[in-house]
Amino acid sequence: MFVVRTVAVLALVAGLVGAARADDISEAIDAARKSYQTGDLTGAKQSLDLASQLVGQKNAEGFAALLPEPLAGWKAEQAQTTSVGAVMFGASIASRNYSNAKGDTVEVQITGDSAMVMQFAMLLNNPQVAGAMGKLVRVGSQRAIQTSEGDVNMVIANKFLITVHGSAQASDKVAYAQAVDILKLTKM
Repeated sequence: MFVVRTVAVLALVAGLVGAARADDISEAIDAARKSYQTGDLTGAKQSLDLASQLVGQKNAEGFAALLPEPLAGWKAEQAQTTSVGAVMFGASIASRNYSNAKGDTVEVQITGDSAMVMQFAMLLNNPQVAGAMGKLVRVGSQRAIQTSEGDVNMVIANKFLITVHGSAQASDKVAYAQAVDILKLTKM
């Protein structure tokens, strides 16, 4: 009898692990629905928070795929991703650091899933306000703000913020901003 129970428990655990790998997001949403239906609002909220965090992580991984390859004469580190959920207005972030033989550095960061991006978009969409934040420049077809240090900030589709900063020359930062696949980003 003990062996039968052990085998049954192992089969159940293996099935749960396989299902969790299949789609963690759907599982968290299903758990939230079940908790809600039984009146467990705390459990429902926790499961929805988990689902939201997992979606944010998946978005950040998608952003990382859109970060540019190193430009000629530059090396790139592995892309880093973060999703901070509802903390500090929430955000999904992917970033990658680049360096050249002279020791110049550039970091390209894509941020989405954040109310802060929408706030920044409102500022950038007003040329008078944006002009007070730095020099207005074009990066491809996009309007961007270039700071006095040459850093570049631009909002894509009113929901993504691309930031390029570092010790490199302003022209290198603009080149990296231009290398981001903006078309694919707008389709996310």
